[in-house]
Amino acid sequence: MSFGQGEPQWDPWKSGSQQPQWSDQGGGTPDWAALAEQSETRNKRRRVLFIAGGALATVAIGAAVAVAVVSADGDAEASNNPANDLPSSASIPSASDTAEPSFAPTSAPPPLDPKDFISSAKKDTAPLSTESLFPGSQLTMGESVYKKGPTASTTDCASVAQGSLDKVLTNNDCTRVMRVTYTKDGVAVTVGVALFDTEAQAVKAKKDADAKSIVKSLSGDGVPEFCRTAICRSTTNSYGRYAYFTLAGFTNDKDVTEKDSAVFSTGDDLAEFTFRQIRRRGEAQASAAANE
Repeated sequence: MSFGQGEPQWDPWKSGSQQPQWSDQGGGTPDWAALAEQSETRNKRRRVLFIAGGALATVAIGAAVAVAVVSADGDAEASNNPANDLPSSASIPSASDTAEPSFAPTSAPPPLDPKDFISSAKKDTAPLSTESLFPGSQLTMGESVYKKGPTASTTDCASVAQGSLDKVLTNNDCTRVMRVTYTKDGVAVTVGVALFDTEAQAVKAKKDADAKSIVKSLSGDGVPEFCRTAICRSTTNSYGRYAYFTLAGFTNDKDVTEKDSAVFSTGDDLAEFTFRQIRRRGEAQASAAANE
């Protein structure tokens, strides 16, 4: 089969070429006027659509710009108002119209110093006795338990002093001495607590005391006399308006040596307990004053 043969092609620019025949369902010649009119109608429609689309795009862009302006100004209606329509300065609140906030002080007052209440007779007014200072029938310090013996109290301070202690107490105006004795395993210790009107007097009494300033041992209630002729161990301390002394030795009146650790530890325990009791007295009075 050959594809080179067929109907001659129509070339409008060549002479002698024949125009092809158009046919429709009726087999007649096409209506060129109608076709031209349809083409013109389609072109007009495209132009109308193009113009309408451009107008819609312009409206959309304008709307977007308007929204942007409203969003930026926060109030579309206010952005269109003239300057003279703004509220007057009298109706615009200023920073000075608002009062500064005030706060009550939150810092707590400094706590009361317990030592202040035991540093002078004027503030140290709580009831005081040998029983309140040394309560109970025994004392436990760590693993050691000491049995409480006799107690005594006197305003004649020199009468309960040995050696140079009577002069120390008298010269510094001692007002009272309370004593108590504790025992444990053949060792006895007497604690003497001297009161003064001021802390300065108690401190000076401690400073004036020497190795011969000794409180007189207290016997009775099953405790024999001790440390009257034998060598014993003594201590001197002060806290607030109180000066306190200890005298520790053997109940069989044997001399105390540096190797007798039980005597030393007993004296130290009772001195420590006395200090704690005096301090606790100050704490109780400070607490009561804070709650008034």
